[in-house]
Amino acid sequence: MEYSIYLFRHGQTYFNESHRFTGWKDSKLTKQGIKEAKKVALKLKNKKFQVAYQTRLSRSKDTLKNVLKYHPECKKIITDDRMIERSYGNLEGKFHSTIIKKYGKKQFDELHRSYNITPPKGENIKQVEKRVLSFIKDLIKYIKKNKVNVAISAHGNSMRPFRRYFEKLTIKQMTALENPWDDYFEYKVKV
Repeated sequence: MEYSIYLFRHGQTYFNESHRFTGWKDSKLTKQGIKEAKKVALKLKNKKFQVAYQTRLSRSKDTLKNVLKYHPECKKIITDDRMIERSYGNLEGKFHSTIIKKYGKKQFDELHRSYNITPPKGENIKQVEKRVLSFIKDLIKYIKKNKVNVAISAHGNSMRPFRRYFEKLTIKQMTALENPWDDYFEYKVKV
């Protein structure tokens, strides 16, 4: 037997639209973000899942709400912040252009995407990967025990280690990923 994981990113937020570091700040979906959430919902319409995961942030919850409109079979929603966006610490809320002007493009790129470099009071991708791998380990156990398909409303940076795990990517491939706001990834778990 095989069970499916349907992984998708929340729709565009106001901070995404204005090129700001969002992290753990609760930025709402834009009109475009709502359209993207509806697009994911339509793409998942004919799939079946019994459990859905979200984070505490409204962009994850609101995207999932759109998806769940087509899934009366989903009786359980679990909030798990191990799949939350990467914390950008002191950079949260700041415009990308401000950081580029202050530190230069090279340092911006390192702060934004480096595996090991940590923004002040934030997390690096390696730290995000550690908590996401903990989530995946528990998720696989849960799927095997309960024999369920699951949907996960995640974030761009938490999806990177998730995809690295299931797609067998290198660190370089993972950090270069751009996760879409209007599509999903399906992974199989053998039971």
